[in-house]
Amino acid sequence: MPFELKILGCNSATPAYGRHHTAQLLHAGKHYFLIDCGEGTQERLTQYKAHTWKINHIFISHLHGDHYLGLMGLLFTMHLLKRTQDLHIYGQRGLDEIILAQLRYSDSKLNYTLVFHELNPNNKELIFEDGQIRVNSFPLKHRIPCCGFLFSEKQKPFRINKEKLTDDFPLQAIAALKQGKEYIDEKTGKKYSVNEYTLPPRKSRSYAYCSDTKYDEQLIPFIKNADLLYHEATFLADKEKWAHLTYHSTTHEAAKIAKAANVGKLLIGHYSARYKDVTPFVEEAREVFENSLLSEEGQLIEVED
Repeated sequence: MPFELKILGCNSATPAYGRHHTAQLLHAGKHYFLIDCGEGTQERLTQYKAHTWKINHIFISHLHGDHYLGLMGLLFTMHLLKRTQDLHIYGQRGLDEIILAQLRYSDSKLNYTLVFHELNPNNKELIFEDGQIRVNSFPLKHRIPCCGFLFSEKQKPFRINKEKLTDDFPLQAIAALKQGKEYIDEKTGKKYSVNEYTLPPRKSRSYAYCSDTKYDEQLIPFIKNADLLYHEATFLADKEKWAHLTYHSTTHEAAKIAKAANVGKLLIGHYSARYKDVTPFVEEAREVFENSLLSEEGQLIEVED
């Protein structure tokens, strides 16, 4: 099952040096989750040949423009392309008003239904769940209400040990064993145990997304042991005081969070437009947490199971 992240935008408040506002697309199983939707997101989706028509859930971390101003254009394009399937939008209080006001004053009625889910910026919440994956929101410390998101695969089926398969192996036994249940054949009385006939499930993967936030150790429990962590790093380490005043983080601070949370990989982004070359960002992050990466537009990061 795929679990891969496409970077659509990686800059902060102002587009600069070919870098655009924050947006990411997570392909997890059958889902394409859009995470934040800065200005120009639909152009990046087209440029990178992403499956825009398969996006059914959009997660907006907070209501600063560089994280949602691309949303209306995308919604109208979906309408023009004759979308009919419901679209779920998760965001802070007021996002529904912003969208509905634009629809009202443009005298527009979408072909599809928007389903709004208001986030709680003060507590961890389960905001989406199906048979394969669950999504939790959690609070971040920013100048306005802001949430991070944790995308987690549920336990996968046990794997049948193919070396144990026989021509007369009951299909009912396979179905039960995949669920981790013992099966007894009513006709023969033969017992098919999980220990004997299966291999452990493949690893369940997780991705934690920490949008705009100042350094905050309180978020560590929410992202503990994530396979991949995105944590904003708007500034280099020498701007720690400025980062604190603007409720953002530095490279070293993002890396400290990654190390304390014992994550697999750290992905940094949300670069300030004051920096043309962002290579020093990853160099500084690796001083604290070696397995650090730069987010770069068009980049595809696969999380292996």
